[in-house]
This record gives sequence, C-alpha cells and structure tokens, in this order.
Amino acid sequence: MEHASTSPTAHPALARTVASLQPRAKAELAELVAFKSVADPDQFPRSECEAAANWVAEALRAEGFQDVALLDTPDGTQSVYGFLPGPEGAPTVLLYAHYDVQPPLDESAWLSPPFELTDRDGRWYGRGAADCKGGLIMHLTALRALKEHGGVPVNVKVIAEGSEEQGTGGLEQYARAHPELLTADTIVIGDAGNFRVGLPTVTATLRGMTLVRVQVDTLEGNLHSGQFGGAAPDALAALIRVLDSLRAEDGSTTVEGLAADASWEGLQYPEDQFRKDARVLDGVELIGTGSVADRIWARPAVTVLGIDCPPVVGATPSVQAGARALVSLRVPPGQDAAEATELLTAHLRAAAPWGARVEVAQIGEGQPFRADTESPAYASMAAAMRVAYPDEEMQTAGMGGSIPLCNALAQLYPEAEILLIGLSEPEAQIHAVNESVSPQELERLSLAEAVFLINYADSKR
Repeated sequence: MEHASTSPTAHPALARTVASLQPRAKAELAELVAFKSVADPDQFPRSECEAAANWVAEALRAEGFQDVALLDTPDGTQSVYGFLPGPEGAPTVLLYAHYDVQPPLDESAWLSPPFELTDRDGRWYGRGAADCKGGLIMHLTALRALKEHGGVPVNVKVIAEGSEEQGTGGLEQYARAHPELLTADTIVIGDAGNFRVGLPTVTATLRGMTLVRVQVDTLEGNLHSGQFGGAAPDALAALIRVLDSLRAEDGSTTVEGLAADASWEGLQYPEDQFRKDARVLDGVELIGTGSVADRIWARPAVTVLGIDCPPVVGATPSVQAGARALVSLRVPPGQDAAEATELLTAHLRAAAPWGARVEVAQIGEGQPFRADTESPAYASMAAAMRVAYPDEEMQTAGMGGSIPLCNALAQLYPEAEILLIGLSEPEAQIHAVNESVSPQELERLSLAEAVFLINYADSKR
C-alpha cells in the first residue's frame, strides 16, 4: 500500500490507474443512464428501477462485495447494500449514492436523448449522469484503483438508494428499523458537488425539506364563466392568491412564524457567478435579500413545483371548481422540518380567500443537516483533494438541496463522521433538461476518494 501523503505529487501511479479506468467508467455510466429509473410508477414502469437496482447489485458482487442485498424499503422501492471486508482492525467507511433519478421533464428540450449518455463539448449528457449515477461510478472507480495498488485499506459498505429524488424516505425508515446495517466510522455521501468545476468542495450543510399537496375547492362543479363569472368563487384564482402569499414583494419566502433572516458565514457566492450558473435572463432580478449564500444555504425557500388546472390548449370558458398545487419548502439548518411543515400548513389554510376550502396533505419530509468540519475525516479528505486538485485547497460550502438520509444517519450514528462530495457542480444542471457530468471531475473525485481512504486508514492506525 502506498504511504499516505498530503503532497500534490503523491500517488502518481494511483492517479494513472484512475485515468486508465475512465473508459470503463464511461461505458458503465452509459449502461446505468439507460435505465429510466424514476421512482414513480405513474411516470415510468417500476421494472426500470428494479433493473437499475439489479445492475448495481451485480456490479458490487463483481467487485467482491459480500452480503449483497436488495432491500425492500417501506416506500415500495429497493435500496442496494453490500459489504467489502478490509484488513483486520481497519475502520469502516460507508459510501452512499442513489440510482433513482428525476424525470426528464420536456424530452423535446434535450439536445440528445435523456436516457442515452452522449459525449458533447467535453461533457457527458444524460439524466442521472451527475445526480447520482455518476456518484456510484465514482465509488466503484476509487475502489477498483485501490485494488490495483495493494488493496482497499478499510472495510467498505455501499448503500445505493432507490427513491432519494422522490423524498418518500424509504431508506431512511429502513435504516431506523435496522440501525446495525449502516454503522460506520465515516460516511461519504456522493450526492453533492464542487462549488465550481475544478474547485474541490465538501458540503457542510444541507437544507431540509417538506413537500405538501394543496387542494382548493369552491364549487360543486365547474360553471360557465359568462353565466356565473363575477360572483362564483373561482378555485384557481383562490389557489393563485394562496400561493402568492408565500412570497414578499421582493420574492423572499414568507411563511407566517418561520424565521427567514439567517446569515451564511463562510464561502460566498458572487451574484454575477450565480446569475450565470442559474441562467437568469438579462434584466430579470434575483429574488430575496441578503447575500446569495444567505438566500440559498441559510434561509427557507418555497417553490411551487406544479399546478393541476386546465391547460391553455383545450381550455373552456369555465369558472374552476377545484385546483391543486405541489409546494416544496426548503428548511435551513437550525430549523425543524416538522415544525416548518406545521407552519406552512397553517399559513396555506389561513391565506385562502372567500372562505375557500383548503386541504393540505404532506407528501415528504426531511430534516436539515450540519456536518462537523473539524473531524479527522475532513483533514484526510482535504489532503486527498490536494492530490486530486493540485494548487487548490478544499473549500467548505452549503447546499440548498436536501438529502433526508443525512440527518437520519447523523442521529443513528452520532459518532460517525459525515462528508458530502460529488459531481453535481453548477454546470451539471441537475434536475433540469440536458443534465451532464464533467469527465474531468469524475476522474479527479474518484482519485480523491481513493486517496482519502488511504489517508483515513492511516489516521486510524
């Protein structure tokens, strides 16, 4: 086994091996991307997720993992587990990723088929390429490289979740019911991303989330807008007013009773860079107040994800009897997601005009997360990042997104060190059309993870 070092010139042979594994990484990522593994049977057949889960299980078996299992989780999906024993007395590291993906949205807006990995302009395009099938390939590549250089120096557990994007909490519930399964000294979550391409970053905080469905009803049935419009209460108009109440004039999130004035201390996000990353149109203002980092990492953010109402094409001149929306609320560290859900629900009901009937149903929930950045694992990762990214120091950032499992793992295993890395840097455009991954980031982070495992094993001797 090569000796651990913080020098950027350390592990040249390991770096060459990781580079030589990239063609295999691309081929396997293409196989994974081909599965339409959206964990929603209303959109894609369940068999697509099952096929992806079986692919992951076979990949683990091929690498010598033991106890490989497809775990049937309470939300009806499957997570994949495997254990790779290391040297006697070595620490245990849990590597996490998820194989389920977001739906492709408007497939006609993709420049190449969403479920066909396509090499274009130096990036690999496809749904899940970065979020988070690329994370699985990153883990496999790191382990394969280590095998060619003396072996994997730690015990490794891999868990690949099957419903992370749906927020239904299947693996979280399974882990709480089987707390011994995922015990580890350190947990590496491969579902985050660098602040920008080429800048090594660990994510120290995650916002939690709550997802609710809002139903507004005003009439027993639709009415002719000429005969009844002007006096008959319009459910769609009522819903619009309810949703509008969730934002102040400047666009800030305003949920009655929910604090929205926290500040972010640490790495800042320049506004011009954010506008570029978010592809904000010229002349359109950003919403909210405070720094960009305050708004996306330290404060709550409400988003209307969808509205059920008549489409423009085919609409009839009718007063709508009912309408509904799906609303997401991101909850920053320091706030409780369950309490935020109660406040959001009360706000939505109180905002209904004209006595409209409002029903709010919770669909999903996840607590926010804050990591301990002073742990030995962070020092090991910082040294590894110097090897993979010469001339760069590892940065610590927040992430506005949610990984509900993180908080569950922190509660189940309070002594475990948790690090978040991954391939979802801004150019990846995860959750949007034309999602992509940088092959250079995949190579560098695979090397960083391999060196981290060496460093971490040495730190525990």
